Amino acid sequence: MNIQIHQHNETAIAEVTSDQILIHTPDEGLQLMVDLYYQGYGEMILHEQNIAPEFFDLKTGIAGEILQKFTTYRVRLAIVGDFAHYESKSLRDFIFESNKGRQVNFVPSVEEALERLST
Repeated sequence: MNIQIHQHNETAIAEVTSDQILIHTPDEGLQLMVDLYYQGYGEMILHEQNIAPEFFDLKTGIAGEILQKFTTYRVRLAIVGDFAHYESKSLRDFIFESNKGRQVNFVPSVEEALERLST
C-alpha cells in the first residue's frame, strides 16, 4: 500500500493506492480511515480496485457500514473508478445521491476527486 499526499487548494488529501484489495470488511475500512485520520488527513481518495467487490453489492451492508464510519468521523472520501458497469439500480441511485453531497463521492478520476475534496 502506498499513500500519496496531494496539496490541492490548501487542502492535504491522502490518496491510497495498491496492487491489491485493501478493504474486504468494515473493520479494514475503519482501520484505514483511522490510520490516516490520526496522521492529520480529513480527506481521502480510494480506488475502486482496492475495495472488495462485495462493497458494491449494497445487500451485503459493507458499503453502508464503512461509509457511516467516514461520516461519523467527518472524513471526506472520494472513490475513483468506472461505476458504469454496475447494473444494480440501487447502487446507481446510491452513487447519484452520494454525489449530491460532499461527504462521499464516486468519481471517474483523481483530478475530479481532488476538486471535490478541496472545496
